[in-house]
Amino acid sequence: MILKAVRNNKIESYAIILGFLFIVTLVVYFVCYFMDLGIYSIIIALAFSSISCIISYYNCDKMVLAMNGARPANEEQDRLLSSILDGLCIASGLPKPKLYIIDDPSPNAFATGRNPQNAVICFTTGIIEKMDKYELEGVMAHELSHIKNYDILLSTVISVFAGFIVMVADFVLRFGFFRRHSDDDRESSPFDLIIFIIGIIFLVLSPIITKLIQLAVSRKREYLADATAVEFTRNPNGLISALKKLQADDSQMRYVSNATAHMYINEPDKKKREKTDIFSTHPPLSERIARLENIN
Repeated sequence: MILKAVRNNKIESYAIILGFLFIVTLVVYFVCYFMDLGIYSIIIALAFSSISCIISYYNCDKMVLAMNGARPANEEQDRLLSSILDGLCIASGLPKPKLYIIDDPSPNAFATGRNPQNAVICFTTGIIEKMDKYELEGVMAHELSHIKNYDILLSTVISVFAGFIVMVADFVLRFGFFRRHSDDDRESSPFDLIIFIIGIIFLVLSPIITKLIQLAVSRKREYLADATAVEFTRNPNGLISALKKLQADDSQMRYVSNATAHMYINEPDKKKREKTDIFSTHPPLSERIARLENIN
């Protein structure tokens, strides 16, 4: 089951990368053509999209950490989390990820990175303060499960590329608007109108595109990560207790990027918690708890 999930996650990740490559190439091509670069437009577009894709892939973890204002764990925090992580890495057979902290009183956590060798687990200060050792162990095991199942590759790539699509959409709209109004003497060509319309379409659809891409990270992966976490700890009670505390806590994270919200163990926006609509990126905590209690 886990091997199948890993294979599917890798396939979906590379499919999203190819889709991103195509979208960025298309948009940059129109921008370059609009700038009267002629035959060089497609060359520039392909070069730009390829380079940005490579940079994003190898730096996606750093980008996600920067989006969420994370910092390396200090010695005191590292001592507690590191001791928990050491035992779980032995149980899971995974290399030890780096530990990062978000200074936020709302309890939450996520894992990021492109593979187990370049993984990061990030905890908020709130979750460290509000949970005991066994609850933190359950949360840590859950995040390690995402690393082992290669969920981190898919979710991290989605986060970076979704954010990039929104940024490109905004640039295209602003550029098209500027070009249409910066030269009153030049007669507008059909391509002026085309690039402007493309910018509007992307700007309007970018939130929907972002949400649909995030939904590629199926809610089933959270259930699988919970089950895998129990295999690591041999004790579902720690994770059950942790999820119950998350369910009871109604604090709102001070800031979280919409592009990375789906990566957290719990929905960071309290208004969206416990919802079961088709646009929910998280399964309700009550359902996750019920499934874990059936394992017990």
